[in-house]
Amino acid sequence: MLLLAAQNVNFRGMRQPAKPTAFVTGAARGIGRGIAARLLAAGWNVALADILEMEGKQTAAALNRARKKNAGRAEFIFCDVANEAQVAAAVARAVEKFGRLDALVNNAGIAHPYNTPVEKLPLDEWEQKMAVNLTGAFLCAKHTMPQLRRAPGGGAIVNISSTRALQAEPHGEIYNASKAGLLGLTRSLAVSLGPRVRVNAICPGWIDVRPAKESAAAAKRENHAQHPVGRVGRVEDIAELTLFLIENPRSGFITGQTIICDGGMSVKMIYEE
Repeated sequence: MLLLAAQNVNFRGMRQPAKPTAFVTGAARGIGRGIAARLLAAGWNVALADILEMEGKQTAAALNRARKKNAGRAEFIFCDVANEAQVAAAVARAVEKFGRLDALVNNAGIAHPYNTPVEKLPLDEWEQKMAVNLTGAFLCAKHTMPQLRRAPGGGAIVNISSTRALQAEPHGEIYNASKAGLLGLTRSLAVSLGPRVRVNAICPGWIDVRPAKESAAAAKRENHAQHPVGRVGRVEDIAELTLFLIENPRSGFITGQTIICDGGMSVKMIYEE
């Protein structure tokens, strides 16, 4: 059954290789949705894995309605990345649907830190966010690995971290530590899984998930101006970089790397006056 699913049938009834397929977590909205949309436009099929079931189904439907000729197809799959049984089942469903997996994008995460002094930080808050932000990436890598190793030309993983993995604000211990852990996981997997699977991480800076026109109008002028590139980040910035990193041979010599995409903010020397 899986062999047949891995092929498409053209109008003459001839078997054709299936499109490359990506498993994108946290894809119902925000950066994950933007990554899925870009991959679809580039001809990839995308499994949209998310815990937001209604929003995820609506996203898949909207992306499929908007698809153009030669674009891939989207399929929503319910998945709590912190639950290993659900991850295994979601990956199996993606393979059943599309016949193959070529890339994994670990984007799912609890974005808002639990801002409280460390001495008052509840252990259950730490464990929950670590389970989603870090353990979830490990589980998805674990269960997609058999397919990624068999991907034509080699598989790829992109872990979406954050500049908060490299810089800190007060009382951001959970978020910062989980995102920094993703960078360590990236380096380790790159060495362990090479040469068949490449693994890289992206550290987004300030990314406004609203549409570009809406963002430009809503964000304060000084927010744009403080960036050396003259604007805050857009979802499309991360989506384009993700596509580049998973496509081989365009990025075939890049693995184990952390790529910062923050409009230059992390290289500024800033002192309060």
